[in-house]
Amino acid sequence: MKRAIFPGSFDPLTLGHYDIIMRGITVFDELIIAIGKNADKKYMFSLEERMRFISEAFKDQKQIKVLTYEGLTVDFCKKVDAAYILRGLRNPGDFEFEKAIAHTNRKLSEIETVFLLTSSGKSYISSSIVRDVIRNGGDYTGLVPDSVRVSK
Repeated sequence: MKRAIFPGSFDPLTLGHYDIIMRGITVFDELIIAIGKNADKKYMFSLEERMRFISEAFKDQKQIKVLTYEGLTVDFCKKVDAAYILRGLRNPGDFEFEKAIAHTNRKLSEIETVFLLTSSGKSYISSSIVRDVIRNGGDYTGLVPDSVRVSK
């Protein structure tokens, strides 16, 4: 079985994430959406809200699991027996950043990183942009799956 994790904070889940996940399940037998917990990071949405957004968005996809983790991503991969890390790339800046992480992960373990380019119509969407739109009362509904509805 080809099992991959798709790690991130998903604060919140965006249509860009959704795009990569739906395309990722065509490549892997099982995809674990791994929500990282970082005590030093200030999140807009609680861990429970982020888990609910993701679980609801993919409730009909049996090959998707949603789990949380702390620490190194490669250690979590070993824990869940995942041989791959799936990452999405929106632009050249993402590639340079993700390439450095992938090389480090490969040095630390035997885990391969697989990159998918975000679909062109979604490449501008980021969680930080969505959070800014929400904070300022804008219409964010075209940037996120239907499961992400907030009253903040």
